Amino acid sequence: MEMDNVILDAWRANNRATSYLVENLPADVWLAALPDSPRKTIRSLAAHLHNSRCLWFKSLAKFDGFRMPARVDPLKVTPVALVKALESSHRQMLRLFEAGIANGGDFPGVTSRFIWGAMPRNALLFLAYAVSHEAHHRGQILLVARAAGHRLPSKLAGGLWQWSSRLRES
Repeated sequence: MEMDNVILDAWRANNRATSYLVENLPADVWLAALPDSPRKTIRSLAAHLHNSRCLWFKSLAKFDGFRMPARVDPLKVTPVALVKALESSHRQMLRLFEAGIANGGDFPGVTSRFIWGAMPRNALLFLAYAVSHEAHHRGQILLVARAAGHRLPSKLAGGLWQWSSRLRES
């Protein structure tokens, strides 16, 4: 398998894992507040995943024809609306990766080696950055739900690790 296909498939599996989590969270968990932080909820953590993608696009999508997805309201977004937004930002992430791959690895029009001192402009390095960011918050969502006393379906956490299944679904 060529490296460009591996990069795109890794992103597809990651995105599907994120959507899978949102789709399978029980309704009572969606509004659960973080301990000692009642204004932050699992909903706002989940919304952060899509909104972070939108923030990344502002720095990395410096090529013609890129369509910026709309951000979601972390205080109001529903699971169905968030899954739809994640699909929109997913398609644009694929376009971003494709542009970087076509440009020899670095995103076109981005001149700094690292954005904000941390975020790489190289497609492969950025893939690692983006996947680790989303995995961190998926784990955080599971941990907060459990800490708030919510019993999650066993297929939920295990399903996040079934990347071959998530990739087939994507």
